[in-house]
Amino acid sequence: MILGVPWWVFMMILFIFVSGFMAFRAMRAEQRLEQQYIEQEGRIYIDRIEEERRQKQERRQLSR
Repeated sequence: MILGVPWWVFMMILFIFVSGFMAFRAMRAEQRLEQQYIEQEGRIYIDRIEEERRQKQERRQLSR
């Protein structure tokens, strides 16, 4: 006993903090992955729009 409190109580408190820290780390990692996916999909969308714009310009130049 430490300060009149059983040792297992301190261990439980420690495990609660460790669990909270691990959950926080997992949440941050998930947010990073989600942000990377959003950026990747945004890049694909922008590339598609630019390709369509180029094709329209080529069609306009050919029709003149």
